[in-house]
Amino acid sequence: MKIAILGTSYEQRYDRSLVDVIDILLNNGVDVCIEESFRRYIGDRVSIPEVGVVPSGDIEADMAISFGGDGTYLVTSHTLARKNIPILGINAGHLGFLADVSISEIESALLDIVEGRYSTESRVMLDVRLSDGTESARTALNEVAVLRGDTCSMLTLDLYVDGEFVNSYKSDGLLVSTPTGSTAYSLSVGGPIVSPDSADFIISPIAPHSLTVRPLIVRDDRTIEIRVKSCAESYQIAVDGYSMHLPDSTSIRVKKSEYSITSIQPEGHTFFKTLRSKLMWGADTRL
Repeated sequence: MKIAILGTSYEQRYDRSLVDVIDILLNNGVDVCIEESFRRYIGDRVSIPEVGVVPSGDIEADMAISFGGDGTYLVTSHTLARKNIPILGINAGHLGFLADVSISEIESALLDIVEGRYSTESRVMLDVRLSDGTESARTALNEVAVLRGDTCSMLTLDLYVDGEFVNSYKSDGLLVSTPTGSTAYSLSVGGPIVSPDSADFIISPIAPHSLTVRPLIVRDDRTIEIRVKSCAESYQIAVDGYSMHLPDSTSIRVKKSEYSITSIQPEGHTFFKTLRSKLMWGADTRL
């Protein structure tokens, strides 16, 4: 078995945990490599075992470990989506919906992986294209957000699904989220939590002017188009956090990507268990 380790940044208090990850894998006969930019980030700050260093474009492995928070997991998903390499997320960040293996679980989770005690989930991604053709298609695991730019004025966003006009939103923005992204930005603006195996997209307005406007769920085989009107004649788009400013003459088309990622779930890890743990469902704060 060959496992690649990818990351961006993490708090230094997790240095020892990264060493533990590599040691456990090597001690169990796993061939380990580290993505080149992550190895540069680690530098000489922490002494890790000597393993192969590979540029992100050349990674070939049976699976990958994303070491960091959910933002790191998103970067890893973009790097590996076209390679179809399953990803295990180890949480060296904060909440950890995507990177849901805690530091205390590292040894048990990695032994489960090595011994084949795990399941996988396919996570759909978005294909995001601009009408002016200035940008090639971008993929998103969580969401695409259409947002106000450098003005306090609301946007007017005309939504079309498969060419049919749905609504004209007056709001601070509009989100199109995958089921994976339902626990990210979409959740914070009142969107529903959607199981990752659901074949749906979630369309959620951000601070709509009308209280009757609510999140909308559509099948993920639909094509979504957003046309924007702004008094500033520009707006902002964020694709999994990568943002750019656009003229309001540019519309956005969103559909299901041909690419997806495979999420690894060690034994005992499920989506609903993660919800109970991360959102503290059932916890009595009075105790």
